[in-house]
Amino acid sequence: MAARSSKSLADPTALAKFGGLEVVAKLLVEGYMIGQHKSPFKGSSVEFVEHRQYYPGDEIKHIDWRAYGKTGHYYIKEYEEETNLRSYLIVDCSGSMAYHGATISKFDYARQLAAALAYLLLAQRDATGLITFDTKIADRWEPSSNRESFHQIVKLLEARRPGKETSMTDVFTQMLPTLKRRSLIFLISDCFDRIEPLAAALKLFRAARHEVVLFQVVAPEEEGFSFQHPTQFRSLEQLGHQVLADPYRLRKAYLDKYRLFCEDLARHCGNAGVDYVKLRTDEPYSKALGAFLDMRVRRKGRG
Repeated sequence: MAARSSKSLADPTALAKFGGLEVVAKLLVEGYMIGQHKSPFKGSSVEFVEHRQYYPGDEIKHIDWRAYGKTGHYYIKEYEEETNLRSYLIVDCSGSMAYHGATISKFDYARQLAAALAYLLLAQRDATGLITFDTKIADRWEPSSNRESFHQIVKLLEARRPGKETSMTDVFTQMLPTLKRRSLIFLISDCFDRIEPLAAALKLFRAARHEVVLFQVVAPEEEGFSFQHPTQFRSLEQLGHQVLADPYRLRKAYLDKYRLFCEDLARHCGNAGVDYVKLRTDEPYSKALGAFLDMRVRRKGRG
């Protein structure tokens, strides 16, 4: 039974049969942490830990006036509970995310991952919010660390369905001014958009001092183009647009373009200071959870 359960936790498609997102998220995170011999369930201290420079928007009551008297500069007293993260889970629910072949859809994979990250973040008392989008912002839950946040995030994710085509660049340009405080941004998407404008939008997030983790979710069929017979390809974003093609004739050209697309995306993310992780819908979520925890360790090391 233990081996069977462990195998199911590693298989996103099998895991989806366990129940709703709330159950899946708890199984994922607790199973992963047991396997890593770590625990995210630690309380927060309110002890004073360090100073940092004052930024517009910080509460004046936290200014250390004694430090100001000595240096002539404004500094904020930062407490342990305030060094916890403020995070947004930004989930792409455009039409292309509805694709599924032998596995669950990219959207189902994305929202299971988002639910697991929400559970992990909130277990560490990190304020966590959610934004979903297609052609525009669809759902929004502002970051909070209270008990209801996880249930609200799960509720929104379960109710959402993939919509129409999107320009991620346009949506991000509209979204950015609404993120009033420095945050950790988890972007979960297949990233099927024009690379140059998307890279420019990611740089804007970084220029606003947000940290960004991009999880690119892809299907195995998109990676290997494993179609064997004449296949009718239907656009998931443009209704009625479809074409019948011989995959054998298309395979090399498709794979070359796809490889270049992913390489360009990874390169632009690196240049922008964005953490980039590609995830296939047949891969366990432990890859994403491990990437997040490693990033958090590096973040605390820089602090």
